Amino acid sequence: MPELPEVEALAAYLRERAVGHAIARIDPVAISALKTYDPPVTALAGLTLTGAGRHGKFLDLDVDGLHLVVHLARAGWLHYRESLPAAPPKPGKGPIALRVHLDDESGFDLTEAGTKKGLSVYLVTDPALVPGVARLGPDAMSVTVDELAAILSGQGSRIKNVLTEQSVISGVGNAYSDEILHAARLSPFAISSKLSPSDVQALHSAIQLILTDAVTRSVGQGSATLKGEKRSGLRVHARTGMPCPVCGDTVREVSYADKSLQYCATCQTAGKPLADRRMSRLLK
Repeated sequence: MPELPEVEALAAYLRERAVGHAIARIDPVAISALKTYDPPVTALAGLTLTGAGRHGKFLDLDVDGLHLVVHLARAGWLHYRESLPAAPPKPGKGPIALRVHLDDESGFDLTEAGTKKGLSVYLVTDPALVPGVARLGPDAMSVTVDELAAILSGQGSRIKNVLTEQSVISGVGNAYSDEILHAARLSPFAISSKLSPSDVQALHSAIQLILTDAVTRSVGQGSATLKGEKRSGLRVHARTGMPCPVCGDTVREVSYADKSLQYCATCQTAGKPLADRRMSRLLK
């Protein structure tokens, strides 16, 4: 799933390559991805792309005052191409949800892999009109340590869940939350409201360190190489069974119905493995 660093890098890439160009044509392909209908996305034809930014994990393209806001969900992506086919893509024949043609024959596709579709596209006059944007908590890159302490003190949930709840802190997903907790040496199961002041300070430092490093590595990458760059920088996430790069212990996993988390017991839980209900059932 694209998270804050990847969306920031996509916005930077579009600011470099696409901002200043007029939109020649838009081809809606997967109608289910369009969450607004007035104005239709085809109304962007002839208007100029004037800015690109983000709100949490939402990509925001400013088109002469209208905002094309995109949430890439779990399996969505943006593919920029120097040359696009003139013929519109056929609905239901591939992963493309929306194609944007620019005035120099370049453009980009919004795509989504898999059968479970979640990619969402909105065209609004104000990004705050997008329900998901309106619900966002403070951005993870800008939250202060005092703000973080206040947020955590009011949360009685596991810190892993708090970090990934976009209405509490925005921009962090499953992968970077694992990385942040590993850097902070905190258990994913630690209760947020029970963290000590030193734990909160460590968590805040880890948020800034991990996300700043990921943004630095990601910005400047083309959209085609961003996913590989993300994977190459991960220390524990998606590295189950591999050695922790800090202490050498084996990276462990806790699995859920549709996702999993990874952690190092030595670095994060005083050497104690966390309960994994799925593995426990398999061992019975």
